[in-house]
Amino acid sequence: MDLPFLSKWRKRRETATAVAVFPDSDSDSGGDADGGAGRGGYAALLGECELLRSLASRAGVRLDHTPASLEALDQLVPRWRDDEEMLPWLGNDAGLYLGTVVVRTVPGAGWRILPEGRPVVRLASGREVDVVLEGRTWAMTGSPELFQVYAEIAEA
Repeated sequence: MDLPFLSKWRKRRETATAVAVFPDSDSDSGGDADGGAGRGGYAALLGECELLRSLASRAGVRLDHTPASLEALDQLVPRWRDDEEMLPWLGNDAGLYLGTVVVRTVPGAGWRILPEGRPVVRLASGREVDVVLEGRTWAMTGSPELFQVYAEIAEA
């Protein structure tokens, strides 16, 4: 017996592939989110990374927004790769955390929200880095390491 509504109900939903942030009309008009504490609300929102923080905490890694914490994340045993549902979410969090570290430690770096709602880090040179893509690649393959990406960004 063919029941069309059941086939739709059983169909698995796609997992999210990216993070999107849409500014309110009350927020700054340029679509940029600065890294300053207490300014722009995006920096705090993008730095939450609950899933990554939970995973790191269980492994004894303290995420203190420093490059050393990126190195510590790189040393974790990647057990999350067995969970295909968690993988994209963890990758998003890793990318947002990487971006948070860059914004807090690299002079002139700041968040920029692209028109489609995708957050990127804009460097003083004008170069934009898709940190979420970098985080997802790290979560899926382990390469490049988060600290390596940070080092390349910091020297640019």
